[in-house]
Amino acid sequence: MERPLFSQQTQIAVRAVNLAERIDLSSFTAEERLSTSPLVVRAGNDGCAVLFRYGVAVMFGLLPVEEAAFIADIKKLCKTPYSEPPEERVEIRFAPEEDERIEKGVIVLKSPTLERLQVVADCLSDSVVLEYYERMTEATFDRVEPLARSLEQGGRGSQRSKALLRHIGSVLLMEHRMVGRIEVGQKPDVLWERVEFESLYQRLATEYELRDRQQALERRIQLVSRTVETVLDLLQQRRSLRVEWYIVILILVEIALTLYEMFLRH
Repeated sequence: MERPLFSQQTQIAVRAVNLAERIDLSSFTAEERLSTSPLVVRAGNDGCAVLFRYGVAVMFGLLPVEEAAFIADIKKLCKTPYSEPPEERVEIRFAPEEDERIEKGVIVLKSPTLERLQVVADCLSDSVVLEYYERMTEATFDRVEPLARSLEQGGRGSQRSKALLRHIGSVLLMEHRMVGRIEVGQKPDVLWERVEFESLYQRLATEYELRDRQQALERRIQLVSRTVETVLDLLQQRRSLRVEWYIVILILVEIALTLYEMFLRH
């Protein structure tokens, strides 16, 4: 007989961690999977974890030592692990007679069904992914701004142009990952079959400001992209102007040499 989750506990700890760029979920057998879309597996003594292919693990009801052991095992399946992974911590209280809500930072659920846990995990995973890209865009902008100021003040540019190209590449990579892989902002798959959890999802999405943070992040990425491209255009214009001056100088030198030869003949 399969043991129940959480051993009849009425309150559990939840921890969501954005571990890596990707987790290989194919190694889990059918027997290990409690549910799919997203994948739910057993973890710890009587807890579970929801895993997302884009690098997030959400652990439910694990002791700190169990969390550490589970993360160590999952890291073996990770591609490009992050050195400082963003995380979210929250408590869940199970109360069958109460309405499902968020109260003073605690998520109140009627029961620990897998569908409810998947909805919670989806919102928490979006939150830690957004935090990761918020950090990245902030760091990118902090690197771009000094380059822009230096060029504005007449700084030289060969090395700076290479740095700017790297920043453009990092911004494009962020956009690609957010749109093509991570799908931040999309509703959980479980809602297509269990529409009764729609209100729970909306409450959690509002609590973690997922839509507002996503829109703010998209605006920040656009701002960084425009800033980098503008500075690069300025750098290219300066190079074009420099080339034009070189051409003018060469023409003047050629004229001077021609006049000098004419003078020597006379």
